[in-house]
Amino acid sequence: MTVSLGARERFVSALLIVSIFGAWELACLLFHVSAIVLPRPSQILTTLVLQMPALWPHILQTLFTTMIGFAIGMTIGVFLGVLVGVSRAAYNAAYPLLIGFSSIPKVAVVPIFVLWFGSGTVPAILTAMTTCLFPIVVNVATGLATTEPEMEDVLKALGANRWQILWNVGLPRTMPYFFASLKIAVTLAFVGTVLSETVASNRGIGNVMMMASANFDVTLAFAGLFALAILGVCLYAVFALVEQRVCGWATRAETRYEATPG
Repeated sequence: MTVSLGARERFVSALLIVSIFGAWELACLLFHVSAIVLPRPSQILTTLVLQMPALWPHILQTLFTTMIGFAIGMTIGVFLGVLVGVSRAAYNAAYPLLIGFSSIPKVAVVPIFVLWFGSGTVPAILTAMTTCLFPIVVNVATGLATTEPEMEDVLKALGANRWQILWNVGLPRTMPYFFASLKIAVTLAFVGTVLSETVASNRGIGNVMMMASANFDVTLAFAGLFALAILGVCLYAVFALVEQRVCGWATRAETRYEATPG
């Protein structure tokens, strides 16, 4: 019988997740924790299922807003990352600005977006975009900066120009960094969207959680958190799958073990 290392790791990971939620459930039962303080996972899942017809439009709104902001942020991030990665002057000029911008708490930016564009979807899209921008820029620029000089020298000796070197060597070598940044950025985009929805929107999971907290419906607030977590994990898995298909050459092959008969 052949057992892959990846299958074992996935089984152990799933077992650990189930154990965490099982310990959470058991601790709430043993210590008689009120649902208004910390609801049990079973209560949260029950609320999530029962309230799904009402939550579904808000889930779609948050997902739509996040993906629009993420797509815009990814486009701008790739452009800036390539610019910063291939140009020393752009690196020296843009990098301090990017670091300074990323250091600004996004909760301080949301009121400015609301002042400019009013409440609703647009501030949430812009907040998602600004939240996910920095990891993409940094990773794309790092991938281009770490391209082996020997490979560039070989292409230069063969008569390749700077654009051909970037297209044939720089960008392909940047793909692992790029997809690593996407998996981080998409989760940050959700954070930005929910942050804006709690401040300046009457739709979305963030607004649902805000209203639930105001009504002391802690279980519903946790159900919103669970919905966001599920969305984040699903999108992370999608990008991980695409990364595996596109950048399989940069992934270590799984080591297979042969199980000894008992």
